Amino acid sequence: MFVKEVMVQNQVGLHARPATFFIQKANEYKSSVWVEKEDRRVNAKSLLGVLSLGIVGGTKIRIIADGADEQAAVDSLVALVDSGFSEQ
Repeated sequence: MFVKEVMVQNQVGLHARPATFFIQKANEYKSSVWVEKEDRRVNAKSLLGVLSLGIVGGTKIRIIADGADEQAAVDSLVALVDSGFSEQ
């Protein structure tokens, strides 16, 4: 299992468009991937799950992966969140 915490950079957070990019990136990996906000954890490959967290800009989230490519999955998702989904 590999875990990293990241601050959501873009102001609107993970609304529909960035969440879709996030999910598409998560689906590139074989590992199971989750997003955690406070005490809630959802499947990072599920649009409804990610949207249900209500992640807004300035929120700290944890990205967790478990599987053969877990570190690559987490690192690429952290990089995507850090980029602000190209909305700056």
